[in-house]
Amino acid sequence: MRFPFRLLVSLATSALGLALIAAPMVSTAQSNPSVTPSAEGIVVYNAQHASLTKAWAEAFSRETGIKVTLRNGGDTELGNQIVQEGAASPADVFLTENSPAMALVDSAGLFAPLNTATLALVPESFRPAHGRWIGIAARSTVFVYNKQKLTAAQLPKSLMDLAGPGWKGRWAASPAGADFQAIVSALLELKGEAATLDWLKGMKANAVTYKGNGVVLKAVNAGEVDGGVIYHYYRVGDQARTGENSRNTDAHYFRNQDPGAFVSVSGAGVLSSSKRKAEAQAFVQWLSGKGGQEILKTGDSYEYAVGNGAASNARLVPLADLQAPKVDPSRLNSKKVSDLMTQAGLL
Repeated sequence: MRFPFRLLVSLATSALGLALIAAPMVSTAQSNPSVTPSAEGIVVYNAQHASLTKAWAEAFSRETGIKVTLRNGGDTELGNQIVQEGAASPADVFLTENSPAMALVDSAGLFAPLNTATLALVPESFRPAHGRWIGIAARSTVFVYNKQKLTAAQLPKSLMDLAGPGWKGRWAASPAGADFQAIVSALLELKGEAATLDWLKGMKANAVTYKGNGVVLKAVNAGEVDGGVIYHYYRVGDQARTGENSRNTDAHYFRNQDPGAFVSVSGAGVLSSSKRKAEAQAFVQWLSGKGGQEILKTGDSYEYAVGNGAASNARLVPLADLQAPKVDPSRLNSKKVSDLMTQAGLL
C-alpha cells in the first residue's frame, strides 16, 4: 500500500516528536558520558579558599544535580589525613591551594587517573604528565613593598637577594604556611638542596616572621618592614575592597624565570578509594572547564584561571607576562622542604 507524501511526512514528524519526548534530558554541564546523581553525592576534602570552593560546589550542583559536601582544612593537614586514612578515606575529591600536598597524596598511590577529556582542558604546564591530578587555579609569588620605604631602583632583582646581609630586618614572610613552603619547594626544585638551605639560613637571619600572608601585607603597609614575600591575590583582593591594608604598597613581580616568579598550581584529584568515581570525575572536569574557570574570572578570589583559553580576572597581571620559571608541579616536595626549614630554624 502506498501512502500520500504529506501523510508520510506527518507520520515521520510525529514519530520524531515522540522520540524527543521519550529521550532522557542530559545536562551539557555534566561530564561525558552523563552521570546520574546519587543520593549521597560526593565528599570533597577542601584546602582551597572556602568561599571559592563553596561557589564552585554550588554552581556545579545547580547544573548537574550532584550534591557536594565540603570538609575544609589546610593543604598539609588534609594531605596527611588522606594518607593516614588510605583506602578507608571518605573523601572522593581532594582540592588544594598548592601542589606539594597533591604530590604527597599522589606519592602514596591514592589518586585515580583522570579522564582524558578532563586532562585536555588544561595546558601541560599546569598539570603533571602522569594525569592523576590536574591544576584548577594558580597564584603568583610577589614581593609586596612599602612605596615610602623603597623605590623601584631599590627593589631586589631576585628572590635570592633577600638572603644577603643588606636585607636584614627589612622583609617579612609567613614561613609556617603552606603558601610560603610551596615557594620554597620551587626554590628547591630550581636551585637544589644546598642552595636552598643556604637561602633559608639567610632568611632566618634577615626576615621578620608573621603568621599569615594577610598579616605580612598589613605589616608592610604599616611600614613595620620594607617588603614581604606573599602571593599576589592578597594585595589584589585588598585593593578591590577598601585598600586599607595595602594603600601604601605596590607589588613587584620578579619575572625573568627567577625563583621569585614562581606560579603555584592549585590541584584537584579523584581518590582511588572513592565509591562515587563518576560523580567525582564529573566535578573535577567541571572545575577544569568553562564553569569552574569562569568563576575565577568573575569572582573575588583573584586567583588565575588555568584552563585552555580561559581568561583571568581583569585586575590581574596576565599569566603570560609573569615570565615564571618552569617547575613540574608533581616534583614539589613538602617533606624535604619541611626538613630543610626545620634545619634552618624557621619551623
